[in-house]
Amino acid sequence: MNSNHKELYIEYQNNYENRPTLVFLHDSLGCAQLWRDFPQKLAEATQCNVLMYDRLGYGKSEPMPTYERPTNYMELEADVLNELLSKLDIDNAILFGHSDGGTIALLTASKYPEKIKATIVEAGHIFVEDETLKGIYEAIESYNTTNLPERLAKYHGEKVETIFKAWTETWTRNDYRNWNIEHFLSGITCPLLFIQGEADEYGTLAQLEKTISQVSGQAEKFIIPNIGHTPHKEATEQVITKTIDYILNITK
Repeated sequence: MNSNHKELYIEYQNNYENRPTLVFLHDSLGCAQLWRDFPQKLAEATQCNVLMYDRLGYGKSEPMPTYERPTNYMELEADVLNELLSKLDIDNAILFGHSDGGTIALLTASKYPEKIKATIVEAGHIFVEDETLKGIYEAIESYNTTNLPERLAKYHGEKVETIFKAWTETWTRNDYRNWNIEHFLSGITCPLLFIQGEADEYGTLAQLEKTISQVSGQAEKFIIPNIGHTPHKEATEQVITKTIDYILNITK
């Protein structure tokens, strides 16, 4: 089923009665289409339903009104997700979020625990590190000197410049340097799996370790050597195998 919720592009497959819904939350330059067949593989193997959507400004959703964002923009995205889950009567979501999507997953699990059965975070952030900023400045260089804008335009059309500025200009702003969501973590009571590549170019393992140590629910980590910021693409089989086992274990 494809529908719209506040100009959002939504894909919802509700094929399994009385089974959880896997909710996929894309990264800062991503969209539903860029997950490719990853969600389908997990859904079929675990007999779970699937919800994917493009956040406002991304993919097939309507454009952002401006690239300027408040420092709490990911908290606001957690509120949007909560509204969407309510509209679709989903109260047993298993969140799978990558990068910004991982942070949004953590915030949603903290703020709306009654709807979230488990949270899987891949390369999420809970504070800003020098490594994060270094990675962003390198991405800006790539944007200005390579065909990155054209590659992104395949998925985002004319919205590319806005979403790129929304990401890079927010994270490199002086007032964003102090952004931190650690105070939300104790509110996470559901099971948590945190996946991170050991060579993540946008953050150190401190993101994972500090998250794991502060949540209230049962937490597990999966660190993959020699892998960067996108484990589900760089180490697909490892991530699929681990995630399937994890989901099947918590949904017995």
